Amino acid sequence: MKKILINISLFTLLLIVTACSSNESNTEVNLGEVTRSIFYAPQYVALEQGFFEEEGLDVKLQTIAGGDKVMTSLLSDNTDVALVGSETSIYVESREANDPVINFAQVTQTDGTFLVAREPHDDFTFEDLKGSEFLGQRKGGMPQMVGEFVLKQNGIDPQNDLNLIQNIDFANITSSYISGTGDYVQLFEPTASKVEQEGNGHIVASFGEESGHVPYTVFMAKQSFIDENEETVKKFTRAVYKAQNYVQEHSAAEIAEIVQAYFEDTSLELLESSIDRYKSQGSFAENPILDEEEWNNLKAIMDEAGELPADIAHEDLVNTEIAEDVMNE
Repeated sequence: MKKILINISLFTLLLIVTACSSNESNTEVNLGEVTRSIFYAPQYVALEQGFFEEEGLDVKLQTIAGGDKVMTSLLSDNTDVALVGSETSIYVESREANDPVINFAQVTQTDGTFLVAREPHDDFTFEDLKGSEFLGQRKGGMPQMVGEFVLKQNGIDPQNDLNLIQNIDFANITSSYISGTGDYVQLFEPTASKVEQEGNGHIVASFGEESGHVPYTVFMAKQSFIDENEETVKKFTRAVYKAQNYVQEHSAAEIAEIVQAYFEDTSLELLESSIDRYKSQGSFAENPILDEEEWNNLKAIMDEAGELPADIAHEDLVNTEIAEDVMNE
């Protein structure tokens, strides 16, 4: 009996050592996201479903509020991979960076913000914005540029037809609106629905539906990191693609349950409705490829906003080969 107990103990110890060794052999990847949003559901699915672990990756997620701060972290090697808008890579390249930031896996393909009004509108039109106070996003960021693009497409001059407020930090926009700043505000989900649910506003339009396809949020890394860790980046992209397929094939309710750990203060019901809203308007990219048409649409939006510093070609800052290889496996 004593011998059996010893054997069991040795076997248990062997399992523990093996598990620890396996975990230690995983490649660590420091991932920085620009904000915490259900808009990035495929990323959280990849983490929670173990898709990164299946590829031998130990992904450490950190939220770094603001595209400029994410880029600073990436360029200073505190972050290996960033989830942020593609416009940031153009800004970096326009400063003649020696080590360009390369977009390698797209996550969202539309704008993710919604127009929230303080008062209900039964028959909202963008004409209703004229003469109002509009609480916008950071100048030069994708939400603000797409917002202005959509307004112009609907005959609204953001600089002259309304009072555009842009001096509020991204993290404080919602609280500023709730406290009384602005007649309208541009918000991501689930924040937009939460504001509506709590009686502080009403969702009246979707900027994603109005703007068309654009590489809104993309996984990117420095060229040097990709060159030195090509297999790691490929494994990362493979995990992302698994998550994208999962999101396409499963219901909003199933996805909400998986990602709820990242939104502890948001109800399952609200998460489900937010995911369903994004799925129904095709916001989640179906695969990691950032194509040239989307890239050119991004540049058109930036140019319209007066924020395009240089006409950077698709092939200069986008790597589609990694995604293509993963999809062809």
